[in-house]
Amino acid sequence: MCGIAGIVSTSIPPSVDLQSTLRHRGPDGEGVFNAPGIQLAHTRLSILDLSPNGKQPMQTADGRYVIVFNGEIYNHLTLRAALTDRYIFRSTSDTETLLYGFAAYGTAVFRKLNGIFACAIFDTLTRQLVLARDQFGVKPLYYYHRNGLLLFSSELKTIAAYPGIDKSIDYPALVNYLHFLYSPGMQTPFQHVSKLLPGHLIQLSIDESASICIKRYYDLPFRGTYSEQSESQLLEELDERLFCAVKRQLQSDVPLAFFLSGGLDSSLVMAMAKRAHPTERLTGYTIRTAFRNGKFEGFENDLPYARQVAAHLNVDLVEVDANVDIVRDFDQMIYHLDEPQADTAPFNVLNICREARKNGHTVLLGGTAGDDVFSGYRRHQALSMEPFLNRIPPAVGRLLNRTINLGTNDAPLLRRLRKLTAGMGQLQHERMADYFARLPLATNHNLFESAIGKTLYGHQPSHQLLAALERIPDEKNLLNQLLFWELSYFLPDHNLNYTDKMSMAVGVETRVPFLDTELVEFSTKLPPSLKMHGRTTKYLLRKVAERYLPQSVIYRPKTGFGTPLRDWLRTGQLNEMLQRYLSVESLRQRGIFDPVAVNQLIRDNQNGKLDASYSIWGLMAIESWFRQFVDLNE
Repeated sequence: MCGIAGIVSTSIPPSVDLQSTLRHRGPDGEGVFNAPGIQLAHTRLSILDLSPNGKQPMQTADGRYVIVFNGEIYNHLTLRAALTDRYIFRSTSDTETLLYGFAAYGTAVFRKLNGIFACAIFDTLTRQLVLARDQFGVKPLYYYHRNGLLLFSSELKTIAAYPGIDKSIDYPALVNYLHFLYSPGMQTPFQHVSKLLPGHLIQLSIDESASICIKRYYDLPFRGTYSEQSESQLLEELDERLFCAVKRQLQSDVPLAFFLSGGLDSSLVMAMAKRAHPTERLTGYTIRTAFRNGKFEGFENDLPYARQVAAHLNVDLVEVDANVDIVRDFDQMIYHLDEPQADTAPFNVLNICREARKNGHTVLLGGTAGDDVFSGYRRHQALSMEPFLNRIPPAVGRLLNRTINLGTNDAPLLRRLRKLTAGMGQLQHERMADYFARLPLATNHNLFESAIGKTLYGHQPSHQLLAALERIPDEKNLLNQLLFWELSYFLPDHNLNYTDKMSMAVGVETRVPFLDTELVEFSTKLPPSLKMHGRTTKYLLRKVAERYLPQSVIYRPKTGFGTPLRDWLRTGQLNEMLQRYLSVESLRQRGIFDPVAVNQLIRDNQNGKLDASYSIWGLMAIESWFRQFVDLNE
């Protein structure tokens, strides 16, 4: 893994240092390529070919093509074998394979890749630049394009630090961060900074940089057609495909280890790795958290399950103390996330990766995306209620929701019932889109100062999800439609973003075997009943797991990878932060949110009228983001 950045401009300041904001991503080296009108920068985390032959920016032998690349191409040896009769390779790195693959196939090479990547490739002959991001958005890539200036980077902070850019705020994006806790799709808090979408590329001539061409080169193949093989045949195929996915991702010239939460997905990845290397002593990392009565906020403690899996597979387990000093670490988390995401799970990723790096493990494999590919969230189980909800008259549904809202938010079951009934009276797909919502939209809009609030009328965060279904017109199954949203938005814009940013903050590469391209495409052809069987999530995946793991791990309750945020807010542990970020004085000075509405939200959360803990966290995240990405660079 690495950091990449670049500038296309008729005037590049000689003092610009793009690497300064990316050195945490690449502590093993850095380099710059300069040509008239363009600069490409790279910071290197050495994983494959640790020699100077793997240094970037890298050029073809004839000097025509130049690449900066962040990621791993797991099928690069297969691709290289098809190119050896045309090119002489000087390294064993996947970067060089991609470089010559582009020389041979052009942009068609990206569809051939099975891996995680963001890259920029410059053709010095035609003076064309291509930027590309992997199929599922594992690796980030931001860009700014305005008045003939193009900036791009693995991290938004590089662009924010560039002198003279337009930092106009995208207020609908702020609505998104409060609505979803992340901003789906292209939007960031800056109106003129976008995320390159997964499976997309940008082409431009650096001599005509006023216009760029954005193309989709890959889309998720949800086509509404399913395999007709028997369950037993599909079970065998899933077993083998998952094994191959994990085995592919074990390639490394540096020590690697595993996230091992004790949940189904990370445990199964570890089991497949053990199958691939039965005699090696593997290491897993897990979080040790202080729980009250063995639980927090309705979730069970992961640690006993992680210990059980480690003993069962005979692997080493490193238990990492959560060590969350929320007040001390909050701003650092937002800085590394690049975006005001409202989640506490990044703290755990950071703590594990910091310990792994200290122990010499610079690559970690984990179970991220198992829930998104094979169905593992409670909102997927909620689909079983849709036929019932569709039969309830809208007026009765709204009355039911108001009745449930009379209770407090202390019970997790009551919170889930509120969420389930919040969309009563809506069309089915609108209600499904609201499964992702954290705050009623009217409450969300009301938080903004009146002048800004007026500009937000008509902005419906769920519309992006609803419109996206047009890309899969033949997929009529509700579960697969929901999984399409997971893979298109929740996964890249939330889970993958914080996993990448927090691991790269300490120079650790994270890999996600469940996003092996062949495995994902196989999953879209599985009959939906083999993903969600009754109310059993990940049905066929659990059947595979029965071959490798204890039943108590396979069928354990679902647990989140987070911290007791609701308790922190209610017990006053976050009072100092609330005062620092959301005081009347602070809110008035910022001029975006209405102090009266914000403080009413805090009171409603405190007395249980609303479950707004994560929305309050989101407001603090937005203020922290402004202080670090706007105020400090002005």
